[in-house]
Amino acid sequence: MAQLWGGRFTKETDQLVYNFNASISFDQKFYKEDITGSIAHVKMLAKQGILTEEEGKQIEKTLGEILAEVESGSLEISPKYEDIHSFVEATLIDRLGDVGKKLHTGRSRNDQVALDMRMYTRNQVKETDGLLKELLETILKIMKENTETIMPGFTHLQKAQPITLAHHMGAYFEMFKRDRGRMHDIYERMNYCPLGSGALAGTTYPLDREYTASLLDFYGPTLNSMDGVSDRDYLIEFLNALSIIMMHLSRFSEEIIIWNSNEYQFVEIDDAYSTGSSIMPQKKNPDIAELVRGKTGRVYGALMSLLTTMKGIPLAYNKDMQEDKELSFDAMDTAKGCIALFNGMLATLSFKKENMRLSANNGFTNATDAADYLVKHGVPFRDAHGIVGRLVLYCIDKNCAIDDLSLEELKSISPVFEEDLYDAISMETCVNTRLTIGAPSKASMDKVISLNEAYLEKN
Repeated sequence: MAQLWGGRFTKETDQLVYNFNASISFDQKFYKEDITGSIAHVKMLAKQGILTEEEGKQIEKTLGEILAEVESGSLEISPKYEDIHSFVEATLIDRLGDVGKKLHTGRSRNDQVALDMRMYTRNQVKETDGLLKELLETILKIMKENTETIMPGFTHLQKAQPITLAHHMGAYFEMFKRDRGRMHDIYERMNYCPLGSGALAGTTYPLDREYTASLLDFYGPTLNSMDGVSDRDYLIEFLNALSIIMMHLSRFSEEIIIWNSNEYQFVEIDDAYSTGSSIMPQKKNPDIAELVRGKTGRVYGALMSLLTTMKGIPLAYNKDMQEDKELSFDAMDTAKGCIALFNGMLATLSFKKENMRLSANNGFTNATDAADYLVKHGVPFRDAHGIVGRLVLYCIDKNCAIDDLSLEELKSISPVFEEDLYDAISMETCVNTRLTIGAPSKASMDKVISLNEAYLEKN
């Protein structure tokens, strides 16, 4: 058992205890952050005269070699070490002897792991943001191509009013744009360096924490050493943001699953993103959408786990906080994988535009516009609402749309109706007279698409 803290102890740790305590099986994931952080620490120690210039160069060079060998696969991270920090330091000492033992001067594993986790999470925030941008570009392309593709808008999963596919996609553009905003907010709050906090109370060595922070692209050092080693707010925030992203993806997936059903037939999923049945040859299943929907609970679980772990921990570091890693790593990988796969599915999706249009026609989605017609001709809205309700009942009884009725039939329900009603309640009129910003008209959508293009160019 390779460990760095044996001096206080008179006998070996029980093997089961050691295995339970060890974290290298999962914290080896941030070997790069650990070595990069150690290089910055050594540069600072040499700058401050805590190490000689020659010692600093030796350690820095050897750490660089260790990193290159791990990345090439010529050096394997051994599970005999307790954690990634022990592996890196022990390998350094094997190569440099006593000089390697000076690496840990002015540092604790507490601020070391706090740094590693923060740097790893920071990179994950950037990668997730990049994937979200690619998804937004796909959504915007669909919006541009479908400003005149009429479909029903729904409330309570019932047809409500006619909209366009561009308008429907625009709702998801706003959701994922907010998700990117959360990535930015998290980055801004988390980008401060805990290295130099020591175990909890700093150190007597004359460290230059501002210098170390700048080497690692942080805005500056954390301002309280106890908080520096025990803060996982940034990780909770990120898991929360990932949970919201997954919720958005799950909602979107649910709609694609519904739209792919025999009853709707609004979309055709590309063969590369669907599967068949082992027994029913006619089936084409929306497996990717269903898996994204299913994996949402997995990411939620990581968030709830970390919240529960952190809720009873007194200051400062406690071993409970080792539990911040495994589920978080899984949630990060899961969310990124889901965004990428969903984007691929969406980019190759075929929209059955005629079916969408027929669905809007057959669902009384223009009933509100018929009521608005009456209001514009002097009928109080509440009376107009009742008249159109009777009109819909009449159509249901005759199994037809409002547009299919003769003017005589319309006038039998309200004499206010005239020939111009047919134009007033056409799908195109219903959509394109809604001109306020955020509404589905082509004119409004063109403005929003232009704003979205500018946003993606800038961000």
